[in-house]
Amino acid sequence: MEYVSAVPVPQSRAESASSARAGGGGRRALAAALLFGAAGAAVVLLASGQTWAEGHAAVGGGSVPLRATGQNVTGVPAALAIVGLAALVAVFAVRRAGRLLVSALLALSGAGAALAAFLGADDSTALDEKAARTSGDAAATIGGLTHTAWPYVTFVGGLLLLVAGLLALRFGAAWPAMGGRYERDGSPRPRKPRPAKDPDRPEELWKALDRGEDPTGV
Repeated sequence: MEYVSAVPVPQSRAESASSARAGGGGRRALAAALLFGAAGAAVVLLASGQTWAEGHAAVGGGSVPLRATGQNVTGVPAALAIVGLAALVAVFAVRRAGRLLVSALLALSGAGAALAAFLGADDSTALDEKAARTSGDAAATIGGLTHTAWPYVTFVGGLLLLVAGLLALRFGAAWPAMGGRYERDGSPRPRKPRPAKDPDRPEELWKALDRGEDPTGV
C-alpha cells in the first residue's frame, strides 16, 4: 500500500534560481519603464517647443524671417506626452485589467507622438500661414524653407514612451501597486504578539478584584 507524504518538497535550486531571475527581470523592467517613460515625455515636451522649420516671407522690397515651433506645426506630440506621463503614474495605481488598459494607453500615446512628429518633420503649412499673415497676401508662401532636427528628437521621445508602454504590458502584472502591502512571497505580514500582562500592576489587581478573584492568592 502506498502512502503520500504530507511533508512539502523543498524547492530545487534550479527552481529557486529561475524564480530569482524572474523577479530580477521584473524589477529591471520596472526601472527601465520608469526611466524610458519619464525621459520620453520630457524629451517630447522639450523638443516640441523648439524651432522645427524656418524661412522668410517677402514683404515689399525685402523679406521677413519666420520660424515655426513644434507647437505651431502640431500640438499632438506634446498633448500625448502629457497623457503618457499620466498613464505612467496610473500604472502603479491600478491592478489587473485596469493596469493592462493603462499600459496600452501609455504605449499608444508614445506611438501617436512619434507618428505625429515624423509626419510634421517636413511640414510647411504653419510657415505658409505665417507668411500669408505677414505679407497680407493670402496666396503667399514661405521662401527659403529649412527644417531642423527637432522633429526627429521628438520622434525618439515618442519611441521611448512606446517602449515604456510595451514593458508595462509585458511585465506590469508583477509590479507592485501604490498603497498596497507588497510582499515578495505574497504571504500576509505576521501580526505582532500582544505584550504579556503583568499581574502585579495596579490596574491588573483592580481588574482581578472586579472579576471576584483573589489577586494575592498563589
